Amino acid sequence: MSAFSIQPLIDGRRLPLLLKAEEVGQSLDEVLPMLRSIIDRHLTDCGGIVFRDFSLNGPDAFRAFAAGFGHPLLTYEFGSTPRSQVTSGVYTSTEYPPHQHIPLHNEQAYTRDWPMKIWFYCMQPALEGGETPIADSRAIYNDMPADIRERFADKGVMYVRNYGNGLDVDWQNVFGTDSQAEVEAYCADHDIECEWMDGGELRTRQVCQGTARHPVTGEWVWFNQAHLFHVSNLDPEVRESLLDVVGDEMHLPRNAFYGDGSRIDDETLSAVRATLDKHKISFPWQAGDVVMLDNMLTAHARVPFKGPRKVIVAMAEANPQS
Repeated sequence: MSAFSIQPLIDGRRLPLLLKAEEVGQSLDEVLPMLRSIIDRHLTDCGGIVFRDFSLNGPDAFRAFAAGFGHPLLTYEFGSTPRSQVTSGVYTSTEYPPHQHIPLHNEQAYTRDWPMKIWFYCMQPALEGGETPIADSRAIYNDMPADIRERFADKGVMYVRNYGNGLDVDWQNVFGTDSQAEVEAYCADHDIECEWMDGGELRTRQVCQGTARHPVTGEWVWFNQAHLFHVSNLDPEVRESLLDVVGDEMHLPRNAFYGDGSRIDDETLSAVRATLDKHKISFPWQAGDVVMLDNMLTAHARVPFKGPRKVIVAMAEANPQS
């Protein structure tokens, strides 16, 4: 007799699939050998799986579960948001204030090196809100206005980042070193243009994909974070204040341009955000839930919340294009 049942979490949707323990408290580690074959068959179809009502005893057990799929866990290199390491290969979810919304995105789509798999483990759901909405990146690609999709596919996206100055994450934290030489070596290895500014601050530019093709399914997906990095993502008052401080858009903590350096207009990204929001799928966390996503096929977000919330993250399997 199977130790779990398999069904859609939401009627009428293939994303996400629900794997539910037949007996509450069944060890997730014990069913892992059976789960591997389930994942192989279903993850590239549905894009995301929720494991529910299983027992998983803390961050170390979560790390072992994620690593049990056959790939070493990845470190959070060249990060764009603040996180803390919980245990080896396991991190806190993005440490933005609870009142802030984190829009849909694919993990590290602002780079050329991203994880193919990502796991979230809900140790403590928020008292109110705090969901992690997801969305099918294939459907987003297909539904994106054709002219926008073609521009992003043809030109790609240039991400410009200015670190530190009390406005964004310090380069020392992003690169995990105090050595400028190590930063320069990392950037050279990853086709990132870097420039040291007055006072030892750092600016980087990198041209990355706007869309991408999944290496297994061959399907095209919307795969960038222009809508997060672009200045239009800021509240109008914050945007105006920051520009008053830094002088021009190239000096903002982060911004996005087309890959040829030309500006992306606000209206284009309004259409991008509207398409993303149209495909958002939300469901409440339950304590002990684990969500596994194919990071290219499925984007994720975060809803504002009240009360304590603890969701931790692991990533694995570097994309074969990197």
